[in-house]
Amino acid sequence: MRQSTTAKKAAPRDAASKVARQRMSVLELASELGNVAEACRQRGMDRTSFYEWKRRFQTQGFDGLKDLPPIHKSHPQTTPPETVEKIKALALAHPAYGCNRHEAMLALEGIRVSAITIQKILNENGLGTKIERWLALEQANADKVIDISPEQAAFLEKLNPCFRERHVESSAPGELLSADTFFVGSLKGVGKVYLHAVVDTHGSYAFGFLHVSKQPEAAVAVLHNEVLPFYRTLDLPVKAVLTDNGREFCGTDRHPYELYLDLNGIEHRRTKVRTPKTNGFVERFNGTVLDEFFRVKMRETFYETVETLQADLDAWLLHYNTERPHLGYRNMGRRPIETVMSFVSQEG
Repeated sequence: MRQSTTAKKAAPRDAASKVARQRMSVLELASELGNVAEACRQRGMDRTSFYEWKRRFQTQGFDGLKDLPPIHKSHPQTTPPETVEKIKALALAHPAYGCNRHEAMLALEGIRVSAITIQKILNENGLGTKIERWLALEQANADKVIDISPEQAAFLEKLNPCFRERHVESSAPGELLSADTFFVGSLKGVGKVYLHAVVDTHGSYAFGFLHVSKQPEAAVAVLHNEVLPFYRTLDLPVKAVLTDNGREFCGTDRHPYELYLDLNGIEHRRTKVRTPKTNGFVERFNGTVLDEFFRVKMRETFYETVETLQADLDAWLLHYNTERPHLGYRNMGRRPIETVMSFVSQEG
């Protein structure tokens, strides 16, 4: 075994060589004893391994007794870093968009990434949920002032936009409007701010008026200043308004809101107590404007007046009514203004 002795002296003293020398010692012991089985028994090696190491020693010398370096797995499907950054930027630009929408938007730019991969990348970067993206957006804009477009502020309407429980039906714009009031947040130095919203149940055309109270006068203001002038311009009558039983909508016999409806020949319908789904159109709109507008804008901008917030809300409502496609059963991908004007053209 002169070859093995020489190999031992030449072997570097590292971990791999130490293991190789232990295997060499088994080969040497088998040669001295002339008995492979006994040598394997004494050194705790099975005979299959013995003959494999013997073969490798005969063909490769001492280096053949060393463990082979690990084979690193290749990852041909690893997402390129530039695509990862694109996905992160897209998630912050559109925090409420789902992974399917991100996949479609990337495909328009020629980038092919599955929704599952997008979700995995977002999870790894702390952007896996809508709330996490909101917080990241807030943090990114905490120390700087930026201008963003309405498209960047707008969120994707949640899945299944069709109203599953259609407690109300209308065959024409203005036939039945759905109204509600809800708290949207507080402004420093101003206090609580409420949105008085009105939505047309025929095509989801929406109106919104911000006020610091839930008084009837504020609910009347959105009808008088926004809603009725819009339908008069189109020569469409407003026949009925559906509301809950809030104090801003009903109460005494001479309640301001009900008096205003009576003066304009508009029927006032009320929902059943504690059944918000009955007023589902405006409730759905409340969730949309909260997600797509208020939770974005009130994290990006420090508002000091209701008027400034109202100006941005008006811009968003213009986008909502005239640019944003709706997937509900009335619109079927059309914008609300298209649904309204389609009816007007047919009647004309």
